Amino acid sequence: MSTSAPTRTVADLSYLLTHAGHVLSTQMAAAMAEIGLTPRGYCVLYHALEAERTQIELAGISDLDKTTMVVTVDELERAGLAERRRSSTDRRARIIAVTEAGRRAVAEGAEIADRVHRAVLDALPEAEREPLVGALTRLADGYLSAPAETGPQVRRERQKRRGA
Repeated sequence: MSTSAPTRTVADLSYLLTHAGHVLSTQMAAAMAEIGLTPRGYCVLYHALEAERTQIELAGISDLDKTTMVVTVDELERAGLAERRRSSTDRRARIIAVTEAGRRAVAEGAEIADRVHRAVLDALPEAEREPLVGALTRLADGYLSAPAETGPQVRRERQKRRGA
């Protein structure tokens, strides 16, 4: 017996946004690789330049979990782009300081990010560019600004092993 899926009445925004975001992320990663940087590393360096910030603060701004943030800062330190230092305002806290090489990498990264984003917008007719950016900005700042609260994941009870 064959069944068919129900007819959708609204565009599948989940697919459109996820697919477009994924492809844009891969394009950005490939472009940033030209200068030996990841988009994640660029993001951390960029926000570390804005103000004296701790690793935890940068993780929040960059939407990175603690483990990924530690790995990212370790990579940036090994590359000579950033270093962990004591905060000038709280001697117990350590901040992520951007080195001179890191500053140059952020400047190059900004040019790359602009180039990638410009290419995406240039793929649209000029009249559609500003409305797209405006609509996405309103969604990101409003209705889609925070993830939905989900309850605890319900897990099936673990089965006892045979012979145990």
